[in-house]
Amino acid sequence: MFAVDYFGRPAFLAQSPQFYKQIMVGVFERVYEVGPVFRAEPHDTQRHLAEYVSLDAELGFIDDHRTVMRFAREALAGMVEGVRTRAESAVELLGVELLPEVQAEIPTVDFTAAQELIERATGEPVVGEPDLAPAHERWLGDWARREHGSDFLFVTGFPMAKRPFYTHPDPARPELSNSFDLIFRGLELITGGQRLHRYEDYVAALSARGESLEPYDGYLQAFKYGMPPHGGFAIGLERWVARLVGATNVRETTLFPRDRNRLSP
Repeated sequence: MFAVDYFGRPAFLAQSPQFYKQIMVGVFERVYEVGPVFRAEPHDTQRHLAEYVSLDAELGFIDDHRTVMRFAREALAGMVEGVRTRAESAVELLGVELLPEVQAEIPTVDFTAAQELIERATGEPVVGEPDLAPAHERWLGDWARREHGSDFLFVTGFPMAKRPFYTHPDPARPELSNSFDLIFRGLELITGGQRLHRYEDYVAALSARGESLEPYDGYLQAFKYGMPPHGGFAIGLERWVARLVGATNVRETTLFPRDRNRLSP
């Protein structure tokens, strides 16, 4: 492990499992990891930590991003049930509305349709923006609760320009992606989707972004030999817990919250 410059300070940081879990799905078909990761962006907000615990899942031989969405729903339902059955005394001690109902079918809205809803309701000119602002996530959370009685909402079809280069485009609308965000009580909780799985598609995607292939050579080798259609998602433990217990700041559910200025303990 090598020290890196982390906002002006030397640090030894855990790397994201993103790339290796995506290529290992060609061997194991289902790949999971739970571990600490560090953000590369200088976040100082109530919803971000420099270091957080991430649950990452990658699924091989999927139909498209909807397969991943169904799996994410099952994972959340299992976690909620685990808390319900194994931590009843802690839930009672906290005295909060902890356990939401994870519906068999979480409501879904297309990204463009979501923007149109927001624009009609608020008058803000958001249609055509490449992403959702936090205030718009909160509005959609309220809308999902009001219209569908759900604490959860899937938003699908984000613009390709705002998704990682390995995201699979929607075959019917190539400018949009086979990806999703899961909003929970007005906050983005999960990002996931279908990945590219053909070597030539990776070459085209990286070239379109002006990226050299050389830094990605070790990753791209797997796709030369062949990879199944696959996709996955990641969920941050601290943000999930903070939203469950109604904390206003993610640091309230973190034992040793780290930021750009605090790397240890």
